[in-house]
Amino acid sequence: MRVELTKEFRFEAAHRLPMVPPEHKCHRLHGHSFRIEITVAGEVDTKTGWLVDYAGITAVVEPVLQGELDHRTLNDVPGLENATSEVLCGWLWRRLAPGLSGLAAITVHETCTARCTYRGE
Repeated sequence: MRVELTKEFRFEAAHRLPMVPPEHKCHRLHGHSFRIEITVAGEVDTKTGWLVDYAGITAVVEPVLQGELDHRTLNDVPGLENATSEVLCGWLWRRLAPGLSGLAAITVHETCTARCTYRGE
């Protein structure tokens, strides 16, 4: 049986979008309570009855979010100089994929009504 598991994480950070016109509100430094969804996909193990332990996902994701992104200015993080949701999705994929077998999607919720999903394509 093939399934997808999604685990949600949160972090706080500031950013600005330097590539938009100076009069655009996002050109100014501002902050977000980011919500990240990490989705892995694959076959359920017939012995354990699960795809992976959610704790295994947390063990890979939390050090990156808390150690590299939380309470930082994202533009100061190498690779996030233009810290759009789209760029952040790709950055997270490159950081997390080596440690997360079956990574299928990363969704970055920048606000409660705006999000971006990347599937490694």
